[in-house]
Amino acid sequence: MTRSYSFDYQVNRLGLWSVLVVILTALMSLFLPLDIAEGYQAEHVDRLVWLVANREDFIAAWINQIVAMLSLSLVFLSTAWRVREANPLLAVFAAITVTLSIMAFIIPKFIAVWTIPMLAETASSNAVSSEMADTLLQLLNVSVPFSLYTSFDYLGFWLYSVFALLVAIPLFGPTLSSKVASVSAGLFGILYHAQLIALWMGKISVADVEGSFLGATSLLLIVMIAMAVQFRQTLVITKG
Repeated sequence: MTRSYSFDYQVNRLGLWSVLVVILTALMSLFLPLDIAEGYQAEHVDRLVWLVANREDFIAAWINQIVAMLSLSLVFLSTAWRVREANPLLAVFAAITVTLSIMAFIIPKFIAVWTIPMLAETASSNAVSSEMADTLLQLLNVSVPFSLYTSFDYLGFWLYSVFALLVAIPLFGPTLSSKVASVSAGLFGILYHAQLIALWMGKISVADVEGSFLGATSLLLIVMIAMAVQFRQTLVITKG
């Protein structure tokens, strides 16, 4: 086995294992609360009380999200590696886009596990900085689509959509899994940008932003599963 061939094997194995981690973290997220149940509709006072009472679960939920995001990004980086032969330039741009998305995603998620719990604790006390903490906590609301916090998240998903458009055509191949991955990626990239234009034109209300944009991300799960099949096929061929 040559050195380059060994690296290709490692990348495909990394992609496959990353898919499994994404699935595991997705299952764990069903039992870990990312915010108060009412989310966008919740009153700030109620959310503050909830954050203090559920501090450990909140931190665990967002650590789980960090692991999920990093794993999904590794799947996409492995995907960018796979399309290098079909279009090396697009593969480079796709890898850069995923790397930028990691930076966009990691900022708010680190804020969730580091800053928000301390802000909630301070805002609920009679400390000198409690008023400032309360103001910052409202700016970093994880459920309001126009908060400083969620802006980074939507930026990360937009970068994912650019990545999807870059790899859609190079991904298309003779196998069913390659066709599914290609079409799903292309649809996600187009749909996300179409929704972004609709938002700018005032066609999507603030209350509907989360459902509209995050609903489209289900296509990324299809891309991920299709890529898992391709990663697995490559590993089997390599071992053979």
